[in-house]
Amino acid sequence: MKTVAIQGVEGAYHEMAARAYFQEQGEDGITLLPCSQFKDVITVVKKDPNVIGIMAIENTIAGSLLQNHELIRESDLMVIGEQKLHISHSFAALPGETMETITEVRSHPIALMQCAEFLNTLPQVKVVENEDTALSARQIAENQSKGHAAICSRYAAEMYGLHVLGEGIETNKRNFTRFLLLANRWLAEELIRPADISKASIVFTLPHTEGSLSKVLTILSFYDINLTKIQSLPIIGREWEYLFYVDITFLNLLKYKQGLDAVRPLTKDFKILGEYKEQKQ
Repeated sequence: MKTVAIQGVEGAYHEMAARAYFQEQGEDGITLLPCSQFKDVITVVKKDPNVIGIMAIENTIAGSLLQNHELIRESDLMVIGEQKLHISHSFAALPGETMETITEVRSHPIALMQCAEFLNTLPQVKVVENEDTALSARQIAENQSKGHAAICSRYAAEMYGLHVLGEGIETNKRNFTRFLLLANRWLAEELIRPADISKASIVFTLPHTEGSLSKVLTILSFYDINLTKIQSLPIIGREWEYLFYVDITFLNLLKYKQGLDAVRPLTKDFKILGEYKEQKQ
């Protein structure tokens, strides 16, 4: 049974993503290590080489979690897999509550943003930001907070004994979050079979010259490497220079390695964050 560090408490979307990933891997279950912040997930995994971490990296509505890109790059941990999870929010409160009795709702800022249209139908309700969706549900249950509601998953609502007053309240129903699985290098080598590798996450910088990025992308295309995501972040202290975080997929592992060998001389600070199996949508 794998031990997995998640951001948030039990019932968080990170837990749901972790369970979905390892169920697909044939695991009967997992042991959770809840962490308050994303940086704590990194700390726990680095401290115990047997622990695997999971971290949200992007959302189809809110976009990339930029700080998590940096945490992964600086950690020296390896990306060993990905999990895409459909995010469906519920409006949950103590049993006996109704929409008319709710005076306050709390949740993670991104969840609140994703449910903006629903919240606009409740002008009398105070909106309060909290660090986690599931934590919001747990706090209401533990404190028996009458008149308070949480925006969380149905899974979290049921876990903490709350009544679901509204379901699927997110504005955009095509709401997906992509999570990355992280492990120490030796464990990554143990878990990843070369034959399964079809995706990689890399990061690099480029010289501030005309056409530098275009040259890299052209070479990747020549080797039949498909670019699925590119995210740039400014480098603090180095004006007008950027880190490029790139996700690529490929069918031929040898051509992929040849492609990387070809682009390395054109880049600086080149680093492979992980090579793993692509999750098909």
